[in-house]
Amino acid sequence: MTKNTMNNFRLDGRLAIVTGGSRGIGFGIAKGLGHAGAAVMISARRPDVGQEAVKLLVEEGIDVRGVWGDVADDAHRIDLVDRAMAWKGRIDVLVNNAGTTVRVPSEQCSLADFDRVIEVNVRSVFAMCQLVGRKMLEAGRGSIVNICSLTSEMSRPTIAAYASSKGAVRQLTRTLGIEWAARGVRVNGIGPGYIETDLTGPMLDNPELKGWVDSRIPMKRWGKPEDLAGAAVFLASAASSYLTGQVLYIDGGFLAG
Repeated sequence: MTKNTMNNFRLDGRLAIVTGGSRGIGFGIAKGLGHAGAAVMISARRPDVGQEAVKLLVEEGIDVRGVWGDVADDAHRIDLVDRAMAWKGRIDVLVNNAGTTVRVPSEQCSLADFDRVIEVNVRSVFAMCQLVGRKMLEAGRGSIVNICSLTSEMSRPTIAAYASSKGAVRQLTRTLGIEWAARGVRVNGIGPGYIETDLTGPMLDNPELKGWVDSRIPMKRWGKPEDLAGAAVFLASAASSYLTGQVLYIDGGFLAG
């Protein structure tokens, strides 16, 4: 690559919001964006976990702030965007990472649990896209990265709510990607494979399920949050300036296998 091409991956002078940025995939992405030069504002539901994440990111030399609250709460989302604008006067990148799941046989899944997954994983993603999208459309620039999933393309038993939500996020990404393309705002997604996080802890602790996953990954290992950072930087930066409405699956070859 030429020097100019490499410069296209830099995010100096830009502000990125990462929801669910205090741990797991969100933390790995926040760190990657920060190392590429972006100032990062993370949101997290738990202040104690969020404050520890901010401390760790500051130790990495990253310009970072945190806002604590539930991304499913309308007031928290508005506060998050308002604080980002007050801090840097601009929002260049939004990573919609916060999410939840419930693992239960479908016939036993309560409507309350189903609704909660859809509220966090779909409604809040759309609402954040809308709030931040308005700022980006006014500025004529911006990149939104929605965290999708392998279950945006395939599924397995006991995750009806989660798979439904991630299929919806894939379609939302495509729709906004084409709707806002001519106005300077790109919308893409990252579909993580099986990544070692708190959310996948129950799977890692289930020998039968872990064995099935291990046998399906051509690279023969689960991913780590930092494995997604490069894709996030790419999608957030000018290096992907002609890419919108797409989902990149970072899965060790799972879907291709």
